[in-house]
Amino acid sequence: MLSCDIYLMPKSLAEALALWRDAPEGSRLLAGATDILPWAREGRAGDVHLTNIIDVSRVAEFQGYEVQGDRVRLNANVVYQDFMEDETLMRLLPTMPGCAAWFADDQIRRQATLVGNIVNASPAGDGLPPMLVHEGTIELARLDGDRVVTRTLPVVDFITGPGQTDLKQDEIATAITLDAMPGHGGSFQKVGLRRSLVISAVCCAALVKADATGKKFEDVRLALGGIGPRPIRLHQIEDMLRGQEMTRELVSRASQIPADLVASRSRVEYRRAVVAGFVEAAIEDALVAVGAPMPNSEQKEMSLV
Repeated sequence: MLSCDIYLMPKSLAEALALWRDAPEGSRLLAGATDILPWAREGRAGDVHLTNIIDVSRVAEFQGYEVQGDRVRLNANVVYQDFMEDETLMRLLPTMPGCAAWFADDQIRRQATLVGNIVNASPAGDGLPPMLVHEGTIELARLDGDRVVTRTLPVVDFITGPGQTDLKQDEIATAITLDAMPGHGGSFQKVGLRRSLVISAVCCAALVKADATGKKFEDVRLALGGIGPRPIRLHQIEDMLRGQEMTRELVSRASQIPADLVASRSRVEYRRAVVAGFVEAAIEDALVAVGAPMPNSEQKEMSLV
């Protein structure tokens, strides 16, 4: 059971930061609130009484998004359902529609925020691998006197361990900014212990772009979550594929590399068995998304022409 003494709903960032700075010990921020009840359920936190709950879902600065040149700024209350309905976001952030489709159900997607998912910092958080392939940075705000000051850092550095981040006690995460990747094919792969509403055991995000001939990899970005304490970018595989002919043999060979990177505390052999197939499927699905035919067992070359 979850209870609190005071429930507050600030309408501006400055108000939210002031409330959070002055909040007594035992207070908590929330936005979509999709994780707080499971967290408070017996078996995770048991009965929980909070001093103050500060609900930032009405903060004006947290609404919507902005396209800023070749980057997209997603303010803190952008929810997962937006990536399945907003055509601009679907075009510019091609890993996110697949990620959102795997993320729980319609009701939860309309409440769950991407920023909240990042701040939770689960090793298998669905939103983390897409943040790495889109070179995501997170913006953090605090009050210096009455002045709002911000700092930014890469999401890969913001996550410091399972459930751990570089968020300071008086800070609130305000936005995520990502590379816009129109023209890339995007893919998201995920596996867990059941078929629906599943928490990831392993998840993978891929971005792929073909060169002008349609036969070679011009750009490849890959990231995995769930195989260790933090999500990881697969730079070795990216470098191996970039500039090379698109063949099933090359993709299969490159996909074997991540098995040695599995460093989770549980189900290690299972994760090692899964990751190779996931990376291969993610690359192939991203190729199909950018216009390549799905390769089959007889087809050795994956060409866009």
